[in-house]
Order: sequence, then C-alpha cells, then structure tokens
Amino acid sequence: MSPIKVAVIGAAGRMGQQTCRAVAGADDLELVAEIAQNGSVDDAATRGAEVVVDFTRPDVVMGNLERTLALGMHAVIGTSGFDDERLALVLTMAQRSSGLGIVIAPNFAVGAVLLMRFAREAAAHFTSVEIVETHHPDKVDAPSGTAVHTAQLIAVARSAAATESPPDATSSALPGARGARVDGIPVHSVRLRGAVAHEEVIFGNTGEILTLRHDSLDRAGFMPGVLLAIRQVPSRPGLTVGLESLLGLPGAP
Repeated sequence: MSPIKVAVIGAAGRMGQQTCRAVAGADDLELVAEIAQNGSVDDAATRGAEVVVDFTRPDVVMGNLERTLALGMHAVIGTSGFDDERLALVLTMAQRSSGLGIVIAPNFAVGAVLLMRFAREAAAHFTSVEIVETHHPDKVDAPSGTAVHTAQLIAVARSAAATESPPDATSSALPGARGARVDGIPVHSVRLRGAVAHEEVIFGNTGEILTLRHDSLDRAGFMPGVLLAIRQVPSRPGLTVGLESLLGLPGAP
C-alpha cells in the first residue's frame, strides 16, 4: 500500500515541527509539504497531499479548512478555537464535501482523551466538580479547548443523570476568582512559563475528593494521536470531533 501523502501547515511552530518529524519517521506516511503559518494550502495540493494537518491559529484555520476541502484533501486539525458555532459551520462544510474526512481534536494526547472519558463517567456521581487547566504563557486562548470540551462532557453527563448544580455559596468575589463557567462548570486557567499542557478535574462529595490529572511534559506525547488521526481520516468521511471513536472507546460517536 502506498504511503499517505501529508502536508503540515503551521510547520514552523512547535507542534508543526514535531508533527513534521513524526510524519517523516513513519513508514506508512510521506511528508510532501511543510507550509508556514501564513502559507497557502494550495502548496499542499500542488505537492499531491492527501491529508492536510493544521496547527495554525484560530483566525486563519477556517479559511485553511475551506480551501483544503475545495482542493479535495482530508483535514486533521489541532488548532484551537472550535466552539459550537464553528463546529456547526464545519459540519456544513463536511456535508458539502462528499467523501472527505475532517478530524478536529481538542487534544491529541491519548492520556488526555482517557481523562475526559473518565471525567464523563464520574460526573454524575459527585456533588461538586471544578477544572484547572495549565498551559505555557504563549497560548492565545483561555480556557483551553481541552478544558472546554471536558466541561461540556461533564455537563451533559450530569444533565442526563439529573444531577443538581454544584453548590457554591460565594456571594462576594473579585472578577474571575471563581473561574469561567462552561455549561455551569467552573474552569480555571493558569499560564506558566515552563508548562506545556496540564489538566486537573476535581470531584467532591462529603468525605471524599477524586482528582483526575493529565500532564503533557513533551509535545512528542501528542504524536501518536496525530498519526492515528492522519491514518484514519481518509476512511472517515464527514466530521469527527475528538479521538474517542478513533481509539475505539465504547459508546464513542
């Protein structure tokens, strides 16, 4: 079987560089184009790419995706900034692009995906829950896409189980002291030099606390998930959000 031809846009960035090295080192993949963040997706098509991996910025990723699909290439996206409104637009793009696949992952670390799954399972069994996410200070968005996705999964699980809102008697607070609210779940963002990507989900009941934590210490840890998405996206037409179904987790969409 011929290797899958891959182009990386945002190739000069930290995740882009790591992705280029991982693709180049995989026997079943071929790196055909390394495109700068402000480069043209057309270069990927010119080089014969079948899959475009995008690690750019929220303000350019939608235009990149539209052009990628127009040129008949599959897309794997690690760029953040995909809220419900954007995902609805992407779904419309996918429906217009018959046979092409799009994978958008809030996090490509397998451990982070499992943390989200475990958090969803625990959500209905605890009275209180809060999320703390920590990233490097060069990250442009807060909360992180991973934290937002985690909070959404928790909120859906709690709603399905008719779990009451977490108690909070705070009546006076400085702005932001209790974090942002994502579907009713408090999310706290920390930005520290030296950090890479870290998430902690803290559940509480009377007499017990459950803490789920994942730490990404090196961007190499994201690469198994990125390569998995590249390998599977050609056989997954339409939109896939997250790695859950790619990993074969029970009940994944």
